[in-house]
Amino acid sequence: MSTANHTGGFHHAHHFDSAEHQYESSKQGIWLFLVTEILMFGGLFVGYSIYHSLYPQVFHAGSKQLSVVLGAVNTVVLLFSSFTMALGINYVQRGLKKKAIIALAVTIACAAIFMVVKFFEYTHKFHVGTVPGKYAYTEELSASGEKVTKVGALLAEANKLSVAEREHKLHLDETEYEHLTLLERTKNWPLFFGFYFVMSGIHGLHVLAGAFLIFWVLLKVIKNQVGPEYFTPVEGVGLFWHVVDLIWIYLFPLLYLVG
Repeated sequence: MSTANHTGGFHHAHHFDSAEHQYESSKQGIWLFLVTEILMFGGLFVGYSIYHSLYPQVFHAGSKQLSVVLGAVNTVVLLFSSFTMALGINYVQRGLKKKAIIALAVTIACAAIFMVVKFFEYTHKFHVGTVPGKYAYTEELSASGEKVTKVGALLAEANKLSVAEREHKLHLDETEYEHLTLLERTKNWPLFFGFYFVMSGIHGLHVLAGAFLIFWVLLKVIKNQVGPEYFTPVEGVGLFWHVVDLIWIYLFPLLYLVG
């Protein structure tokens, strides 16, 4: 059924045969775009699978540096945001403006919560030195001539301190200290964090983009530019948001639970 008619004040563009034609073309367009998004992440998933099979110990040790609790919180937040987004679309279709505004605003709030959690995760990774590639190393060389990792430098400093001093000065509890020690003993461990930052970083950019798009359709709802007669933008943004949430459902176990 079409989302547009002439009695509701919306007229299809001149290059479409009818409002129904414009609606169907818009839906096909958003689905084509979503297919390209899935292909992009699919390439990352394939690369992840190949390197995980080659270096399982790296992914096992690297995964232990991620907080399962924070990852689970973000998973729940995104699942709830999919629910509120679906509610928002439904309310717009039914002409329930106030409820639609609330549902879309809550969805944006969920996106903000997700990004705040990622901010704290990322900043801690840089604090302890669990970052990818060349950024994982200091400019110093060990006695054997090998590059010194930032994790290794942090552990060397931690070894000079008591357990209480580690927690106070370095913000390292005993569990994380043990996990970092295991990581430092694992060769090529920055490989895992290359995948972590690229995959979660690109996903985070999509969350930000989705939040801005939801804010855009929220303004349309407030200005009465969408409603029961025309809700294609809201539905299209909703589809994008659901795909962003779906991708995280795969990223969470691949990154946080692989260990």
